[in-house]
Amino acid sequence: MCAVSRYTVALALGGWLMGSAAQAAEKTVVVLGTATPGGGFPVYGAAVADTVNEVDPTLALLPQNTKGSTENVPLLEAGRLDVALVQGEVVHEALGGIGRPPAKLKLLAAMYSTPGMFVVRADSPYRAIADLRGKPVAFGARGSGLVILARYVLDGLGLDQERDFQAVYLDRAGDGPAMVLDGRVAALWGGGLGWPGFTAVAGGPGGARFLAPQADERARILAKHAFLKPLTVPAGAYAGLDAPLASVGSWSFILTRADLPDDVAYRLARALHRGAAQLGQRLPQARETTAANTLAAAPRREQIHPGVLRYLREVGVDR
Repeated sequence: MCAVSRYTVALALGGWLMGSAAQAAEKTVVVLGTATPGGGFPVYGAAVADTVNEVDPTLALLPQNTKGSTENVPLLEAGRLDVALVQGEVVHEALGGIGRPPAKLKLLAAMYSTPGMFVVRADSPYRAIADLRGKPVAFGARGSGLVILARYVLDGLGLDQERDFQAVYLDRAGDGPAMVLDGRVAALWGGGLGWPGFTAVAGGPGGARFLAPQADERARILAKHAFLKPLTVPAGAYAGLDAPLASVGSWSFILTRADLPDDVAYRLARALHRGAAQLGQRLPQARETTAANTLAAAPRREQIHPGVLRYLREVGVDR
């Protein structure tokens, strides 16, 4: 379906309408790109779609699996997606024109913060990132922005994914936990709160241990890559994580294609934030998806979609 024709379509009967078969309702269909099954983005995308569609019945937000952040940006640019979930490092490179022309995309919302870290089996000998050198490490699905976060973190430590590790890249994000549990890889890289890969390893027979940059390592990383932020994973976020774990990372965002109509962006933002309570109940880490965080986390205010800025002004967040 082309970008123009998919906006207003008549949807009748079936799951769209619970009333009379003679009734019909016009919905604005918006396609949301997520990532490969088994990762955090499809889970978050489903929660967002359920919330938006519940709060505003004139919207039909439809999640669609993709290869992840690095594919979502060109799909948005080509108009094949309307909105998409994109890891912070990919947003940084795309909007900043790093290694490519600057993308003319806009921000719909800040999703959640993503502190990066490794997970290993609790019975493994690995207790620091340096212990993983030379070992097989699953860095995630090739299209995932988490792979790029790992590249920046390791670069800040003078390490390279390919040179210093036996790097493993996954076809599906959900394949990683089993590889840690059965010993095919020493560690799995990931990020954020409630990340399915971490939950799966931590819930395994022997439990898990999490490895993040230590204080001096965090200082080195942030000195080299200032766009990253110091972030902390709270105690209890995963089974076996008994104390807060400091790390570095970034915010992930919902991006829109450049020509998404202002009214559609406004309605999406309004439904998303009016449904904040429902969204947080569906997915705890989505409690960070707030209007205030969108304004605070945006690299630059002018990168926020005009329709979203209209909503932020309306609710008094952007004065």
